Amino acid sequence: MYIAFLNPQGNFDKNDSFWTEHPDFGGQLVYVKEIAIAMSLLGHTVDIITRQIHDNKFNVFSNKFDEYLGYRNVRIVRIPCGPKEFINKEQLWEHLEEWTENIVKFFKEQEMKPDFITGHYGDGGLAATMLKQKLNIPYSFTGHSLGAQKLDKLRLKGENLETLEKKYHFAKRIEAERTAIKYANIIFVSTVQEQHQQYSHIFYKDITKNMQDQFVVAPPGANTKVFSSSDQDFDLEYYSKFIEICNRDIKKDRIDLPYIISASRLDDKKNHLGLVKAYASDKKLQKQANLAISVRGVDNVFIDYSNLKEQEKVIIEEILEIINKAKLKGKVTFISINSQLELASFYRFMARKKSVFTLTALYEPFGLAPIEAMSAGLPAVVTKYGGPADVLEENNTKFGVLVDVHDEKQIAEGLKEALDNFSYYQSLGIERVHSKYTWLSTAKTYANQIEKVLNHTKSDDEINIHDFFSKPSSINIDLEFIKNKIRETEN
Repeated sequence: MYIAFLNPQGNFDKNDSFWTEHPDFGGQLVYVKEIAIAMSLLGHTVDIITRQIHDNKFNVFSNKFDEYLGYRNVRIVRIPCGPKEFINKEQLWEHLEEWTENIVKFFKEQEMKPDFITGHYGDGGLAATMLKQKLNIPYSFTGHSLGAQKLDKLRLKGENLETLEKKYHFAKRIEAERTAIKYANIIFVSTVQEQHQQYSHIFYKDITKNMQDQFVVAPPGANTKVFSSSDQDFDLEYYSKFIEICNRDIKKDRIDLPYIISASRLDDKKNHLGLVKAYASDKKLQKQANLAISVRGVDNVFIDYSNLKEQEKVIIEEILEIINKAKLKGKVTFISINSQLELASFYRFMARKKSVFTLTALYEPFGLAPIEAMSAGLPAVVTKYGGPADVLEENNTKFGVLVDVHDEKQIAEGLKEALDNFSYYQSLGIERVHSKYTWLSTAKTYANQIEKVLNHTKSDDEINIHDFFSKPSSINIDLEFIKNKIRETEN
């Protein structure tokens, strides 16, 4: 089969440049890349289609074609639309029609169109819908995270709906997601929980209630070659860096202690503060382990973090304030991890010290990071809110430790449980990943479901994009839709 993966804001390249450095370059890039490669290993031809940009700040995304070395059946195809320079995903909506028109031209130029399209995130899903309308190509939708959940969380903080709409364009995003869901041949989700919670939200359930047969659970996986628990050839070049940083930040009498590792991007929803407060409040935990926090692009947070974004600076300043008040200096280190290979090496290095991985996010749609850490030999202590609950617990068997991240005491107790039972959770974690969470397994699920659709393709769907681009009043109408749905939940 010839499969196209649509991710307009993906900005993929052979070196995975800028991953984790921008909110738009999140886990979905790993997801798309790894499934695409795994599907190519199954014998399929794959194009990852993203947006071409010409921007000095992101100068690796300008060529029309790119590739991952060693995988001949996978191409990165960059199609232009809108301004030449980089723009945030919230600004992409008005340019997606041009993007899909240019994709159609590309298919005509190469005299071949895909057998199937997979659309990722709301913008990729809407683009897939338009291509189905234009070319009658069936598609799947993988939402990764839906706008309704993000809107709910931001509203809980008391922010005004009109202000949120102006910044995040929720009306367009939710309209795009509803459209992508409605016309999808398959809706891929990572967990049963995602299906029954995210897609049953009041903003979507009028559509999804009659589409349960289209949902397919396809858990993401780890690249078990990269995130192996066994030492790799590339480890030595990184180990000296880790030793140097630990020696720089950690007191000499604590160097050999285990570490609690936080490796998510600096974002309020990742709840770094909850983790640091939990550590600061528990003297026993401090005696037992050090704390290591990944901050990409900063050599030494204790000296200078001026190159971080403003919101990231706020988080770091709050963390440093806790460190100073609780006298944690010498127990905490910050480290810049700049690639998947380095991250995997870091995990293996820390596993040798019987360390644990933690993700204390307020909500995590799936939780690929814990799976990668577990695959590399680290027990995981993870938020119970979202997809990780399905990963770390099944049939009353625990493969890691789930915690209520709103309870600092429970975070601390969960960390101590994992540290006290390192070997037990390490072996269970590795077994769990290899038995259920590999990208090849995910790709097989995708391929099997796509083949079922292609073997039973019906006549053209009549697709109505709701004047998504041409109707100026549509944003106001959809904002009113959102307000009405919110009123329904409040009543």
